[in-house]
Amino acid sequence: MKLKDLVGACLGLLLCGTAQAQTVKLDVAGSNTWWGQIPIMVAIDKGFFKEQGIDTTMQNIPASGDRIAALTAGSVAFSNLGRIAPIVEMARGNKSFYFFANIDDSPGNEGCWARPGFADFKSLHGKKVAANTSAEITMNGLLANDGMTEKDIQFVNLPGGEMAGALAKGDVDAACVWQPLLDNVKKATPDGKLLGTDADTPNYKQFGTMASPDVMIISAKLVDEQPALAGKLMAAIFKGVDYTNTHPDDAAETVAHYFRKEPAEVLAAMKQFKYFGAADWQQHMKLHAGQMQFLAQWLYDNGKIPTLPDTAKWENTSFIPKP
Repeated sequence: MKLKDLVGACLGLLLCGTAQAQTVKLDVAGSNTWWGQIPIMVAIDKGFFKEQGIDTTMQNIPASGDRIAALTAGSVAFSNLGRIAPIVEMARGNKSFYFFANIDDSPGNEGCWARPGFADFKSLHGKKVAANTSAEITMNGLLANDGMTEKDIQFVNLPGGEMAGALAKGDVDAACVWQPLLDNVKKATPDGKLLGTDADTPNYKQFGTMASPDVMIISAKLVDEQPALAGKLMAAIFKGVDYTNTHPDDAAETVAHYFRKEPAEVLAAMKQFKYFGAADWQQHMKLHAGQMQFLAQWLYDNGKIPTLPDTAKWENTSFIPKP
């Protein structure tokens, strides 16, 4: 090989290597207070996103409404969040995102805990009950079981992290929240009583899921302009799910630092969850697409949103790699 050809070949390899080393920054909005984020955390720490040429950092944003605001503003590219927040934004006409998957579900991990002296929701008539987002759906389902509605109590919209303190002080008489915050509420008033979980609600009987399971959303701009890149993002997420399911012990150890918990505690929590990856995702999404419209109808009927959106207009799975 001539010298100039050798130099050209080496330069070509250098440029190619440089191109391969380049990554696209696509952050995720998540929360270190919810075990449903674990597959994404695994995908980050195991380098599954980097394998796809994507540099991903989890921005810890506890509230689902704030996560979708971050995506709308362009601060993050995707999120795993409670689906009420996206439905609220649909009702406002927000077209900045699509929903495309459900990767976690855990019926029974969201419940309502009452202070001592309250045996059921009937005994809470006229009393203060705290809830927000998905836990409000659970609360309403449990109220319905006792022939009651939200109008029969004093509803307090309270952030999940503040519920344990409010219950301990007597500022509220019961609190509805998800794990691991539900355990904090129980510890705050150990002599209280669990009035029920989302697995006891009419919603669960119809769909077999949590009251308001997580849903994954992604930037519409990303999907519309770079569908192949969006597909790579989904491939990394599915790989994170599959690794979580096949290597739970290592997954727990990998992500324990996010929660500031011991791996054994994380593993115990994971056993209460189901994580959904590439297997049968189309059929799985049909269930959740139906529940999105069901929840939208509920929110509209109860005056939570000003208009009733056709949630199917925000569903987009066209970029997901086919098995």
